[in-house]
Amino acid sequence: MNQEKVRDKNSLRERLYVIIFGTDTPAGKYFDIALLWAIVLSTVAVMLESVREIQENYGDWLLYAEYAFTVLFTIEFVLRMWTSRKPLGYLFSFYGIVDVLSILPTYMALFMAQSQFLRVIRIFRLMRVFRVLKLGRSMREADTLWSSLKASRTKIGVFLFAVFNVAVIMGTVMYIVEGGENGFTSIPRSIYWAIVTMTTVGFGDIHPHTALGQFLAVVLMIMGYGIIAVPTGIVGADIIRGSGDKPNVRLRPINSNHCDNCGLTGHLEDANYCRQCGSEL
Repeated sequence: MNQEKVRDKNSLRERLYVIIFGTDTPAGKYFDIALLWAIVLSTVAVMLESVREIQENYGDWLLYAEYAFTVLFTIEFVLRMWTSRKPLGYLFSFYGIVDVLSILPTYMALFMAQSQFLRVIRIFRLMRVFRVLKLGRSMREADTLWSSLKASRTKIGVFLFAVFNVAVIMGTVMYIVEGGENGFTSIPRSIYWAIVTMTTVGFGDIHPHTALGQFLAVVLMIMGYGIIAVPTGIVGADIIRGSGDKPNVRLRPINSNHCDNCGLTGHLEDANYCRQCGSEL
């Protein structure tokens, strides 16, 4: 009888594990979608609670909703800890820490009144949408972009240094040409104007009044279009170069092993470590 109870318990634990940590089954997808909606609604409730008019009229209902969401998220966290094959690994993972931080503020609010607004941190749990939509497969493209940014960091650094020099020179010239009576009261403020103009932001809080100053502003505006395009071209060239260096290899078959740490599925057949968090499978 005891062995049957143990088997039933293990069977229930395995079924819950597949539902909670996996998205390969309809139940798993429905669970994560329902969880995402609960996160969104609870975050909206916290935001509405900060509006004085809504707080005065519906404060009690928002408080009840927050308690309900906290109980729901607490149950979910306990189930994740119980079903996880490595509870401590999950607890100290990124998602585990965020899960803890998303329920702690409500309990802390019982002792510290203003801590309830920290509950908006649970919006970070929406990152689970990447698991639901299987966007983890796009991590390979993200790695390519990151590698390209690292490869072009020196070029971009030199380019930004050159842009800064142009801003300093043009700001100094405009300070001399326009002067304080036209709003260019100091060289740092003139440099601020040069940067705003080069980036084509154009706040309009200060602008040149003299003909020479307006001519220099036009030159700086035209330069701004080139300044925006150059970093894009540098990174784009490195992306193309990096993509061309990769051989066209045949992908190996994948299995459906779940990572106990982050719950990612679809690892390579001979994978020993998770391709998202690096934990051992």
